[in-house]
Order: sequence, then structure tokens, then C-alpha cells
Amino acid sequence: MDALVNGANETTVSILDRGLLYGDGLFETLAVKNANPLDWEWHIERLESGCMALGIPHPAESILRSEAERLCHDQQRAVLKIIITRGPGSRGYLAPEQPSVTRILYLSPWPEYPPEMYRDGVNVRVCTRRLIPDNGLAGIKHLNRLPQVLARNEWRDPDIFEGLMFETSENLVEATGSNIFLVESGMLRTPDLTRTGIPGVMRRRILALAKESGIQCQIGTESLQALKSADEVFLSNSITGIVPVRQVDSTEYNVGPVTRRLQDAITSYTAATL
Repeated sequence: MDALVNGANETTVSILDRGLLYGDGLFETLAVKNANPLDWEWHIERLESGCMALGIPHPAESILRSEAERLCHDQQRAVLKIIITRGPGSRGYLAPEQPSVTRILYLSPWPEYPPEMYRDGVNVRVCTRRLIPDNGLAGIKHLNRLPQVLARNEWRDPDIFEGLMFETSENLVEATGSNIFLVESGMLRTPDLTRTGIPGVMRRRILALAKESGIQCQIGTESLQALKSADEVFLSNSITGIVPVRQVDSTEYNVGPVTRRLQDAITSYTAATL
């Protein structure tokens, strides 16, 4: 594994690291193409915002950039993960007054998804695990992912690509590792994530490209019934891009024109930035 821990070629951290002990940290996952981590500025913006919200001193962007370049310089396609923790500490929840932050960057091989996934769409299920809104952590990509871990382990059927998560109030939030979009009567809709969930960088890019393309966008409350009545449904994240949904449990969808248009827009944007 190509990895750096605090700038050194290491693959281990202290057993006293608070990221390991308490999930006291944050992470970002970036697509790397032609040695370039895509949407770098937006990922670092979210990382720094999360550090400020949790009171973790964030490393200088120049340090992270330099270390990312060291890892990615010869990579045609890869996945870069950046992890920031509050660093080692003594036993107990109380954090050190002056933490020694741990930064971890590592590369993983690029996952090769089958072309038919993007052409024909995927099967998705509704998870029974619910997310608790208004917990003060909305929008922070912290290391505490147990709700998503438990939701993802509700199924092992390889024909099911993702699971959808709802709030305790039964509002649609996101998938376990993706954001979700609905299309109805040509309008693009996605759940409001101010109460819970993570507004992904790819979600942000899609909304920007949709507006540039003249596609009406709406961010708001979405129910299970709204999901079932949608004309098109697709998922997004920084690694998979836009993945059409062909079925959620027993409800079937067509891969429609808005989904195709946005897939093309993402492809064109990526090509133009490299």
C-alpha cells in the first residue's frame, strides 16, 4: 500500500490515537485521474470546515497537497483517502489541550465497475437502520460511521448495489455511501441534508452542472412515497460518479434523459479539468 503517516512512509498509527479509540477525526475520499486528485479544493474545504467544527487543528493545505502529489504523481487512476485525527491522547474522552494531530494519506486501486452498471442501472434496497437528525454532526465527514456500517451489513446479496437510509422521522437522507437524486417531470430533486447526512462533493458538482445546463433543481424533504413516484433515480459519489437506479425493492425505474444528460456533463467536466 502506498501510504504516508505524518509525511513518513508508514502504515501504522499509535494504539493511543483518538481516531482509533473514539473515531475522533475526519476523512475525505478523492478520485485520482492522471495524477490529479479531482475536486481537490472542495474536498479540502469540507475537511477544514469539519476540523473547525470538531476543534481539531487542520493541517496546512500546502502540506496535504505536497503529500498527495508524492503519492499520486505516477497514478493514472486510483483512490486517495485523507484521514485527520486528533492524534494520540491519554485514556478517557477528554482531549489533550494541544493535540498532536495525525494525518494519514493512502492510495487504493481504482475500482473497475462494469459498463452495464452505468448503462442499465443498479438494484437498491431500503435499510431498516435509521439516522438520528439534529445531532450536531450533520455535514461533518467524521470517522464515526457505525450507522452506515450497520446499515451496509443488512444485506450480502451481490445483486444489490446500495442501501437507502431514512431519518427516524422517515425522511429520505442518502444511501450508505452515496447521495441520492430523484427526477420528476424533468426537475432534479435531492434531500435536504442540513439535519443529517453528508452533502457529497459529487452532489455539489452535479447541482452546479445541472444549473449550468438549465435543469431545475430542488433541495427539500423527500419521503418514501416521493421516491416511489419518481420518474428517475440515481446515486452519486466521488468515486462512482453518477449511477442510475433501476429498482428500489419492488419499485422499478427507467434510466431517463436527465440522468443521461448529467452523466455526460460529469464526463465532459472531468475531461476538461485534466
